Amino acid sequence: MTSWLLAAVMLLPLAVKAQKKQSKPNVIFIYADDVGYGDLSAYGATKISTPNLDRIAKEGIRFTNAHASSATCTPSRFALMTGKYPWRQKGTGVLPGDASLIIPTNQLTLPTIFQNAGYKTASVGKWHLGLGETNRQINWNKPITKGPNEVGFDYAFFFPATSDRVPTVFVENHDVQDLDPTDPIEVDYSKKIGSEPTGLENPELLKLPASPNHGHNNTIVNGIGRIGWMTGGKQARWTDEEVAHVFLSKAEQFIEDNRKSPFFLYFSLNDIHVPRMPSTQFKGKSKMGLRGDVILQMDWTVGEILKKLDELKIADNTLIIFSSDNGPVLDDGYADRAVELAKGHSAAGPLRGGKYSAFEGGTRVPWLARWPQAIKPGTVSDALICQIDMMASFAHFFQQKTESEEAVDSFNVMDAMLGKSQTGRSWLIKQGGALSITQGNWKYIEPREGKAVAELTNIETGANPKPQLYDLSKDIGEKNNVADKYPAKVKAMAAELEKVREAGRSH
Repeated sequence: MTSWLLAAVMLLPLAVKAQKKQSKPNVIFIYADDVGYGDLSAYGATKISTPNLDRIAKEGIRFTNAHASSATCTPSRFALMTGKYPWRQKGTGVLPGDASLIIPTNQLTLPTIFQNAGYKTASVGKWHLGLGETNRQINWNKPITKGPNEVGFDYAFFFPATSDRVPTVFVENHDVQDLDPTDPIEVDYSKKIGSEPTGLENPELLKLPASPNHGHNNTIVNGIGRIGWMTGGKQARWTDEEVAHVFLSKAEQFIEDNRKSPFFLYFSLNDIHVPRMPSTQFKGKSKMGLRGDVILQMDWTVGEILKKLDELKIADNTLIIFSSDNGPVLDDGYADRAVELAKGHSAAGPLRGGKYSAFEGGTRVPWLARWPQAIKPGTVSDALICQIDMMASFAHFFQQKTESEEAVDSFNVMDAMLGKSQTGRSWLIKQGGALSITQGNWKYIEPREGKAVAELTNIETGANPKPQLYDLSKDIGEKNNVADKYPAKVKAMAAELEKVREAGRSH
């Protein structure tokens, strides 16, 4: 055998190995907060421009019928991580900042699927799935026993709940950052503790006034009233204007450190959740007030991630997905003039409702994806997909088997996610106060008592003591309830919803 042929034969296993490694894409899931279907220019917004997100749409795929599982944050995140409808488990509603971890640590999760495939995994940003042992008070001054690391993340940098809830601190893996042992943190959600000023008692100290009756008037941190009371940890408290930059720097560092091996980054943005407090570089830039400014900041953050991938020359083999945890809300606790300054901008686009709602505006969200090696640029898909499907889709992609009690409501829609098929799920149950089921073009919302319009947020809830049926192919705005016209369809869909609810699993 000639020497060059011998060398080629010897190098063949290495080439095969390199090719195999290359077939595992890096995956970045960017999860925005409270971003509506109509909030991006890729989805028709004209009063605001989101060029970096538009770039993902142009270079990849844009979905028009993609959903969060729920119309609020904690349940949507629970569904994403577990592949299980959150209404199947008690205690999966919007959590306070001192809640226990709600994901069982012995359960298969989205990040553990990636770990099993040989990936490095990280969670950076908002967490809001609880911390520590069940029914045990969290001691913020010692290592926190349970959190993202225990459910599949090798690295985690996060804040515990939402930016409008205490404690307003960053946690890296198990430890609160910059904690001064001589100034211990205490947190309480039931009663006032300590003597620090509150938004209720000292409104003159607020730089962002609270909306009446929303509850954002407890301990003041950085001139903003929060939900819940906190004492101590003065040195550890964040500055709202810096949160986006801090999370971005941690995300970029993780990408850089793991550029040579496959990685999964769950990058959960604080934007555009209240309190909306952008950095100086974005304040006043949108002409739509603080809500518009944080949309620009969010888009810039995505652009920085794209730049980092280009700089490291790993963009071609990186699947980047952008979506939102639920639909939009304008007045959600702070008087930041979002409603007044949004004139001419429809945050939910053509959809009815928004955050907290059983209507489409509650769960139908932007979903953009780019993977140059696999997704055809400029694709638009109306396949029905849901964030709950990430688990089954990636398990199938990595040829991993899931047990019968794992990812019970998750379906493999990977072909739809990559634009190889226009067919996603055939049906989906969504949670927005009332439960609804969508089958093809039809959507049934189960009867539910309650106010038709939420007083505090002025969002239509979808609550109605009578059944609702909509033909989404003709009526995406859910204006015409045709339940009386199609009683057999209502009966069949109600029975299907009940069957799935009682079964304890979807398949």
